Amino acid sequence: MTVSADYLQKCHALVAAIAAQQDKISLAAERFAETILAGRMVHLFGSGHSRIMVEEMWPRYGSFPGFNPIVELSLSFHHPVVGANGQRQAMFLENVQGLAERILRNFNISPLDSALVISSSGCNVVSVEMAEGFRRRSVRVVAIISKQHSEASPSRDARGYKLQDFADIVLDTGAPAGDAMVTIPGLKTPVAPGSTVGGCILINAIKTEVAARLTQAGAPPIVLAGPVTMGIEESAEIFEAAYDEHARRLARLYEH
Repeated sequence: MTVSADYLQKCHALVAAIAAQQDKISLAAERFAETILAGRMVHLFGSGHSRIMVEEMWPRYGSFPGFNPIVELSLSFHHPVVGANGQRQAMFLENVQGLAERILRNFNISPLDSALVISSSGCNVVSVEMAEGFRRRSVRVVAIISKQHSEASPSRDARGYKLQDFADIVLDTGAPAGDAMVTIPGLKTPVAPGSTVGGCILINAIKTEVAARLTQAGAPPIVLAGPVTMGIEESAEIFEAAYDEHARRLARLYEH
């Protein structure tokens, strides 16, 4: 077996691990649909590479309004790697106590809202405190973690809490401790993470279930679709309508 085939085989195992969580996926989707039908938003948060899952939910093709991506550039824009806006600063900031509360202070959050917080380890301070802050505001919290990785990792929170301690529903990407899944002979450290693959599968599984519930409730979502699917004119109309709907919902978060 080649090492790439080994990786693909392990990705198949991630799919199986996620398929075993169908009940939890359905429950999360039910809560998110309730929020969207109430005219409110599902808040999305992830620092570092967990930002990928936030953007996978919205906005992109095959997605729809009702989600509020909370993307802090100081925690997730680290493409220069070193120097200004580098990885060292981002990794430091995601463990600064009190930062999550300063982020949440920007929004008029309602108990009708829901939240999805993503962190592979579930151990960095800002993700733990984001979930805690939502819970304090009576918002239902869904967490996406890598269970094995989280259980093997020490919490950075001074009290020892992890993200899952403040979540109503916990979903597992299926990635192993350490995340990287392939061992190469002669190379000391494993390569090729699995948490992003598992996380994106979870995101889209939830997305489909939410869309089904909204449609069944008589409020089908405005789903972003490209010209290859809908034609140039209709695709453009959908994008404008979806962005307008997002703006209307977002405006409610800045009231008062």
